[in-house]
Amino acid sequence: MTNPFNTLKKIREPLIYRIRAGLIMMGSATKAELSQRLGISFPTISKFMAQMEMEGEIRYTGNDDSSGGRRAKRYTYDPEYMLGLAIFLEKNETNYSIFNCIGEVKEQETKPSVLQDVRLLEDLIETLIEKYPRLRSIAIGVPGAVSNGKVIFIPPYQQFYNYDVKMEFESRFQIPVVVENDMNASVLGYASNFEIENESLVYLYFGQNGPGSGIMINGDVLRGNTFFSGEIAFVPQYDNQSFMQALQMEESNRRIILAEDNQIDAVARLIATFAAILNPRAVVFCDDEVDEALLAKIADRSSAYIPQEHLPILLMSNWRQDYLIGLQHLALNLMITDCS
Repeated sequence: MTNPFNTLKKIREPLIYRIRAGLIMMGSATKAELSQRLGISFPTISKFMAQMEMEGEIRYTGNDDSSGGRRAKRYTYDPEYMLGLAIFLEKNETNYSIFNCIGEVKEQETKPSVLQDVRLLEDLIETLIEKYPRLRSIAIGVPGAVSNGKVIFIPPYQQFYNYDVKMEFESRFQIPVVVENDMNASVLGYASNFEIENESLVYLYFGQNGPGSGIMINGDVLRGNTFFSGEIAFVPQYDNQSFMQALQMEESNRRIILAEDNQIDAVARLIATFAAILNPRAVVFCDDEVDEALLAKIADRSSAYIPQEHLPILLMSNWRQDYLIGLQHLALNLMITDCS
């Protein structure tokens, strides 16, 4: 027999999500305005808003001016009711931000890397939860491939390999968690920051752990059949080299710096490959890895492989900012659609 309480919960959750998202987006609203905006009956809106007001999630802010009848009550969402955590892990650092449900940053800081030991990440998150007990969602970015919260590829950090971060952390902290590949989060953050919709973009980063890319097709982040999309280090180039090998300098553990003609050619070939297969509007580079002169060289070399009119625009952006914004976007979505 179907459990009627579970059925009621399934009906209740989507309505709460829509009311919450609608009120946050509108800034303030009356019950009638929300009812009209969301297409939910006035009695249903009233019932749920009464519960949300009692729990402190929304606040009564006053009455509207009378238009001849009873003055409507106006409500706003309490931005401090829920907080989110966006945190990303890098070879040499860990960056995080704490923000409220309308995206205002409460704290942002850089800490030493925790990639050496999962327990270091657990301890850091536990400390932040103790400091901010209203944390209601966590977004974690990792330099590797992620399948439904499990890290499935992350050389050379074997302690994270096949580790189900989402399941383990949700079990420990009782807070919803989303885990994302670094470049997927970055391309999402770039598009969100510049309010780009329904576009195709590629975000390239050569970074501390080797090259990676985030791919967006018509506004959707592409993760692929096995969540391996964007692992461009493996793209074959030349006779017997991968893209990673073509870029590499003498010291394999050094951060890649584009300087040599062969490196520029390798990137140009990759740009041409993206143009021929995906035809993106733009390819975005990290602004501390390239400059205008280098982008001009890459664009010129790319045109040797594919007609210039089909090449994407080459742009620069602040990768750390885009990365955190992308994670924040994921955490906000999780926060709004969590009913606990």
